[in-house]
Amino acid sequence: MKSLQIEKRGKMPKTKALAAASSTKKTPAKSAVKSAVKGLVRKSAKPPVRSASAVSRRLRQIEDKRSAILGAALGLFSRFGLHGTSIDQVAARADVSKSNLLYYFANKEELYVNVLRDLLALWLEPLRGFSAEQDPGEAIGGYIRRKLVISRDRPDASRLFCLEMIQGAPLLRDELDRELRTLVERKSEVIRSWVASGKLAPVDPHHLIFALWAVTQHYADFGVQVQALTGHTLEDPVFFEQTVENVQRIVLQGIVPR
Repeated sequence: MKSLQIEKRGKMPKTKALAAASSTKKTPAKSAVKSAVKGLVRKSAKPPVRSASAVSRRLRQIEDKRSAILGAALGLFSRFGLHGTSIDQVAARADVSKSNLLYYFANKEELYVNVLRDLLALWLEPLRGFSAEQDPGEAIGGYIRRKLVISRDRPDASRLFCLEMIQGAPLLRDELDRELRTLVERKSEVIRSWVASGKLAPVDPHHLIFALWAVTQHYADFGVQVQALTGHTLEDPVFFEQTVENVQRIVLQGIVPR
C-alpha cells in the first residue's frame, strides 16, 4: 500500500499535467506574439521621416505666420501703443487664434519687443553700408535715399520707434546701449576718417547722424503735416524724387568741402 501511495504521490493528476503541458507548449507562441506587439509599438512610436522639401515648407509656414503676427502688431502698436493694444486685437488682425499667437510669443510685452527689434534692424541697415573707402558724397547721398524709402514704405515702423523713444525706451534700452551705440561709434570713425582726409568739412559725426535721422524720418513721423502743407506724400513718385534731391542738396552742401 505504501508503495502505491508513493507512486501515486509521484504522479501528477492527469488534468493538471495536461494543463501544464498545454501552458508549456503555448509559452513560445505567446512570447512570439508579445514580441511582435512590442515591435509594432516601437515602430509606431518612431516619428515619421519627413523629406527636405516638407521640412522646408513647414519652416516657411512658421516664418510666414510669425511675420503676419509681427506685421499686424506693428500696425496696432504704432497707432495705439503697447498699453492701448490687446493680444486679441493683434490675433484678429493677423487672422490667427489667440492660442496660436501665444505659441509664437509668450505675451504682449515679448511681442512688442520683437517688433521693436525688427524695426531697429530695419532702421540701422542703411547705416551699416558706410565705409572709409567710399566717396562720402555718394555714401551719404545714398543713405538719405534709402532712409526716405523706409519713411515712404514703412511709416508705421518709424512712428512706433519714435513713440518708444518719446516714452524713454523702457523696453528697448538694452538694445540701444549695445547694438545702436556700437554701430554708431563704428560709423562715427568712418566719418572722422573722411574729415581727416579732407573729403568732408569738419563736422561732429554724432550731430551729422542725428541730423540725417531727423530730416529723413520727419516725412514718416509728421507725414500728416507734410501732406497738409504740400498736398503730397512720399507715395507720390514726383514728390519723392523732389524730396530726395532737396534733402541731399541741403545736407551735402553743408558738409562737402568748398
